[in-house]
This record gives sequence, structure tokens and C-alpha cells, in this order.
Amino acid sequence: MRFLNRFVTVTHPFHPLSGQRLRVLFERKLAGGVAVSCEGGLLGSLMMPLGWTDRGAPAADAPLTYEVLVDLAGVVSAIDPRHEG
Repeated sequence: MRFLNRFVTVTHPFHPLSGQRLRVLFERKLAGGVAVSCEGGLLGSLMMPLGWTDRGAPAADAPLTYEVLVDLAGVVSAIDPRHEG
């Protein structure tokens, strides 16, 4: 348990506790990745993906562009025949 008795800061911009530092109670490996259970004050304990905290991957330097989305659509089409145009 890497984060036990440590703190994380919520970085997800739409989370009600965004910007707040929370004590980690435990971590859990889920299908979508690692999640942490934290003391959420008045909200009680809560579970959130590690990516919603300062321990997740850093945000991109630039916004997503049309060209990147077109490239992504090409990759998805190549690996999943249901998306062929």
C-alpha cells in the first residue's frame, strides 16, 4: 500500500473537493486502474481514481485538437472493425 497514511490533492476540475488535500485510508486495484479511499470531511469517506489526484498522470500541455481526434479515429478504426467507415 503505497499511499496508506498519506495525502492526495484532488485535481479533477469538476469534483466538489477539487483543490483539497485528503488523507488516504487505503488503495484498491480496480479494472480501470488504482483508486484511493479518502477521508472526505462532510462527504464521509469516498473512493476516487488515482488519476483524479495529484498522484495521477499530469495534464496535457495543450488542448486536444481536431487533428489529434482524426488520428485517434483512424487508430480505433484499425483495431476495431465495427468502426470502419
